[in-house]
Amino acid sequence: MSPQPRAVSDPVSAGRLAAPARPLGVVTRGTTSPNRLRRVDNWIVASCGDRLRASVDPLVVDLGYGATPVTAVELRARLAARVRRDVRVVGLEIDPVRVAAAAPAADPPRLAFARGGFELAGLRPALVRAFNVLRQYDESEVADAWRTVADRLAPGGALVEGTCDELGRIGSWVLVDAGGPRTLTLAARLSSLESPADLAERLPKALIHRNVPGERIHDLIRALDDAWRAAAGYAPFGPRQRWVQAVRAVRDAGWPVHGRPQHWRQGYLTVPWPVVTPASTDPHAPRG
Repeated sequence: MSPQPRAVSDPVSAGRLAAPARPLGVVTRGTTSPNRLRRVDNWIVASCGDRLRASVDPLVVDLGYGATPVTAVELRARLAARVRRDVRVVGLEIDPVRVAAAAPAADPPRLAFARGGFELAGLRPALVRAFNVLRQYDESEVADAWRTVADRLAPGGALVEGTCDELGRIGSWVLVDAGGPRTLTLAARLSSLESPADLAERLPKALIHRNVPGERIHDLIRALDDAWRAAAGYAPFGPRQRWVQAVRAVRDAGWPVHGRPQHWRQGYLTVPWPVVTPASTDPHAPRG
């Protein structure tokens, strides 16, 4: 990618954004539904809240929000209630029809919608959430997309890029900053989880084709699945207790799992990106 973004001055307070001449990216399928991204939003509040609290300008971009603006509306409400009341969210879509359809949901300066892609319409956000976007790209395009977005973040900013199923029951995402990918998080609604192996179906694009023997992500998911089965005796105490025991076993086996049991209880497992970096020697493969 070789983007040429056009600067936008005070776009949100004006209630609208000047669209770049040529947004970077392609139109996605746009499938979405209420609460589909609740799991990642809760993680963002817990894991990225301090970034927003420390930001001079608490601007957040919901990149590729889809056919309806519901997830952008929900993101703004969650961040305002739990992180900063003055947070501003801008939903960006390449499809101008989707931008027009979202207009009735706008509440400037708190919430706005505009046409834009990986160039972020000239904005410099503290945080970008891009979900179920890169899933529709080729794996070789992921690293360039990460860099393009990261280069446009405000100092100390971050990109949360990932995917989930249609109801948000399982998903995964990568935290990326100016230095590259930092962590991978696997997440599940534990009350409906049958096996951690199901998470393989919703890995980020950078990893979804890597769940094969010889790849580190395959080893991680297998270790978690084995630990989940070994923790079957905790099932009578509820799926949260079983998950915590499984994550603890994965950590004790040598995986550098982030967080504490209260974090794990929410159905999360976060590890440093280098421990799952694809083993491919392809120069375009994302690397930590």
